[in-house]
Amino acid sequence: MTLGVAILTMGTRPKELAALLASVKSQTTPATRTVVVGNGCSLAELNLPPWVEAVALAENLGVTGGRNAALERLRDMDLVLDLDDDGLLVADTDFERITRLYEADPGLGIVGFRIADETGLTQRRHVPRLRAGDPMRGGTVTTFLGGAHVLSGKMLAQVGDWPASFFFSHEETDMAWRALDAGWKIAYEPRLLLQHPRTSPARHAFFYRTNARNRVFLARRRLPAVLVPVYLGVWTALTVARTRDAAGLRAWFGGFAEGWRTPCGTRRPMRWSTVWNMTRLGRPPVL
Repeated sequence: MTLGVAILTMGTRPKELAALLASVKSQTTPATRTVVVGNGCSLAELNLPPWVEAVALAENLGVTGGRNAALERLRDMDLVLDLDDDGLLVADTDFERITRLYEADPGLGIVGFRIADETGLTQRRHVPRLRAGDPMRGGTVTTFLGGAHVLSGKMLAQVGDWPASFFFSHEETDMAWRALDAGWKIAYEPRLLLQHPRTSPARHAFFYRTNARNRVFLARRRLPAVLVPVYLGVWTALTVARTRDAAGLRAWFGGFAEGWRTPCGTRRPMRWSTVWNMTRLGRPPVL
């Protein structure tokens, strides 16, 4: 199977990017192609190796726009692996394992990696299930992590690209819900490990705004009408209960309002059979 690797960068982590590319190159089963997208930055000073295809975007199009630019170069790949530019592949057999997983299951649409920091700790938010006590428990899930995941080319041809209007936050959930509704499986494979520095998404100044806006986008695009107020009500209550930053809360509610005012793409609510399947897998689409 052909495997294309897609990496986004803003040019601010040259050492980390070089280490990641070295870990990509060291794989026992090589990638077919590797694309690095400069999201609103020049790539000239990064000294990318000659086997890397460089794509420089004139402006920062966010995670979704940058990944779509990489997909334009990787349309003919059987599999597309997205990696954060400050991550590191620990094992040199990851690509071999990925290929075996997809060869064994033609219905597999998405495979999510386990993410752990340099001490080996996996944060609770990085386990893609509600019962997150054991990060080494793999299996079929309803979502995946943005930092490291594999997408089936056939699945992408059926469900479409990343939602460009999202820019950042919850774009993986939108992709996951579309994949599940089209009958594809999502697997969490903890033996695939991306080492990644311990961070908080709130480090981004726009986190609270896009977090709220994109939750509204998700509900408007993908949920049956009766579940829209349930989903948004649950997450509003959880946000108010968890957030101690007054400025963050103001930004969150501003983003919530923006989510209703601005276009979010075509509405295609998931089938009730998909709602039941997600509930059966342990995470109904209201949590």
